[in-house]
Amino acid sequence: MTRTAAAIEKIEARAYSIPTDAPEADGTFAWDRTTIVIVELWAGGTCGLGYTYASAAAAQIVRDTLAPVVLHQDALSVPRLWKAMIGAVRNIGWRGVCANAIAAVDVALWDAKAKLFEVSLAQLFGMARDSVPIYGSGGFTTYSDDRLSKQLAGWVHEDGCTSVKMKVGADPARDPHRMQVAREAIGNAGLMIDANGAFACKQALAFAQTAAQLDVIWFEEPVSSDDLAGLRQIRDSAPPGLEIAAGEYGYEPFYFKRMMDAGAVDVIQADATRCCGYTGFLEAAALADAQPLPLSAHTSPALHLPVCCAAPRLRNIEWFHDHVRIERMFFDGVPVPQRGEIRPDSSRPGHGLIFKRADAERFAV
Repeated sequence: MTRTAAAIEKIEARAYSIPTDAPEADGTFAWDRTTIVIVELWAGGTCGLGYTYASAAAAQIVRDTLAPVVLHQDALSVPRLWKAMIGAVRNIGWRGVCANAIAAVDVALWDAKAKLFEVSLAQLFGMARDSVPIYGSGGFTTYSDDRLSKQLAGWVHEDGCTSVKMKVGADPARDPHRMQVAREAIGNAGLMIDANGAFACKQALAFAQTAAQLDVIWFEEPVSSDDLAGLRQIRDSAPPGLEIAAGEYGYEPFYFKRMMDAGAVDVIQADATRCCGYTGFLEAAALADAQPLPLSAHTSPALHLPVCCAAPRLRNIEWFHDHVRIERMFFDGVPVPQRGEIRPDSSRPGHGLIFKRADAERFAV
């Protein structure tokens, strides 16, 4: 289909709050529900769908601040609109909830563009690969040993994941036991841990030694991701074979560049629902490619799949328990793991997700 323009006619944003299926916590935080903000955008006779996981305030930012600069503009000019949205939030703060709001609109714009050209979003971005490996992620610190074991083992034996990740740091004295439970459940699969910044630097180094004895291969945010010097020290001193990862709290390209320039990580993470959407994720991917450094997508697997097929140094996507559950509840067309990978459906235009509005309504904020 040939198109030269498609004016944006309408934008809607709404928040939904979904209770967890069990109490959840990591090394520094506990929660009992997750909020998803969904954006729908109409242009040229089609509807683009985007979303983010953030405060319900993101929906208000879409309606009050972003919609006025996007409405009646050309939906095909996504980079131009991305810059316009960033300019619109200058005086209220680009990072944080504003970046989440921009992300949801940006994803909706790309989805609409691919639909207008009647191609899958993975094809529109240009595919570097046909499928993307996933790793199972959950293992919350509130879980019993039995729940932890069953969850991690399920990802390995049912979904074919070659690696799984669990939370640590809430009770460091008990974590070696929990990691042993995980190791027994997953056999020879890769064991990854995430402290969510719970440790001080020397404490994290000592913990890394213990983790290495259980063949842990990945230590995420051993200290705060803002502590670049601490991350670099841990990366330099960690046992061989234990990669240090961080980056999920990056909202703009400068964050990723600073982290890479500091030599703080072995693997850089990026989250399209935080870093201003697919456009921001592609910028992070370009930085990782230039470094060079492996890139890992943080959570939201259904949303990340098409853009991850285009990222040159993409390592994997996080198959995060909460978001997998919500995406299955809220959307038709979510990917299904096969032998530890997910694959885009090229027969479905856009990212292939269809909002199940009636099913979502009972969770509306």
